[in-house]
Amino acid sequence: MDIELISNILYLTIRTGTPLLLVALGELVVEKSGVLNLGQEGMMLMGAVLGFLTTFITGSLFLGFVVAAGAGVFISVVFAFVAVTLNANQVATGLALTIFGTGLSAFIGSSYEGKIIEALPTLSINFAATIPIIGKALFAQDLMVYFSWFMFLAVYLFFRKGRAGLNVRAAGENPTVGSHLGLPVLRIRYCSIMFGGAMAGLAGGYLSLAYTPMWTENMTAGRGWIALALVVFASWRVGRLMLGAYLFGFASIMHLIIQGFGLSISSNLLATLPYVATIVVLVFLSKNIERLKQFEPMALGKPWHKSH
Repeated sequence: MDIELISNILYLTIRTGTPLLLVALGELVVEKSGVLNLGQEGMMLMGAVLGFLTTFITGSLFLGFVVAAGAGVFISVVFAFVAVTLNANQVATGLALTIFGTGLSAFIGSSYEGKIIEALPTLSINFAATIPIIGKALFAQDLMVYFSWFMFLAVYLFFRKGRAGLNVRAAGENPTVGSHLGLPVLRIRYCSIMFGGAMAGLAGGYLSLAYTPMWTENMTAGRGWIALALVVFASWRVGRLMLGAYLFGFASIMHLIIQGFGLSISSNLLATLPYVATIVVLVFLSKNIERLKQFEPMALGKPWHKSH
């Protein structure tokens, strides 16, 4: 395996893992606050289609990403109202959100199916991008890749150093005690859900504006579900999230690598590798439920109201 091939694999791994990292960071914050949102797929699709339509009509990639994030926030507020304010079942509400987002995005984008825009350009640092193996992967990416690294660091410091991060964790561990101590639990959960929605919308926008600059129905291809598994894989710890995102990203391009070696394996079979990897990881984690419970927020998925 030559150096150029390794460099290209690292480059594609980071690009493929970027939308997973974005949406998983958002979901991690949501779950840390004690809320389980299974609507990531729907929010990603709405961000992808509305971001693409905005850029296609206006020609502005920046505006496209803003609208993509806004779409995710808007839908997440609907989820928050139903699941947090009305205390509806969070699993059922999240599933309904995914179904709604999948159907509505297909309807909105039906007239723009297969149309192409100019992709988000890369920001190549000439002298650094020529470094063997890691140069292209680290110094020839687009702006959203670097933004995902910034958000990873921001979320990490938010929970490790910030008082606000402790408040979010308190809302997710024992909201009743937190409320008695004066924490605005409902506001914390709303803000966390909105952040998660914005990140999911940006992840969807990245797919339609940078990764594959076009709109196709259901283009997220289950990445929202993979991100949910990724949060569990990371044991709700930010430090493991980036590694997990890029491991799943690598699994997503394995079919290209294997085909590049000329092996005669069905492309459809190879395309299932990231989903097989997801199942394997979940089965592996299920063997040690007790250890997993040590890191899971205690109030995750449990309805709560201030009157409790």
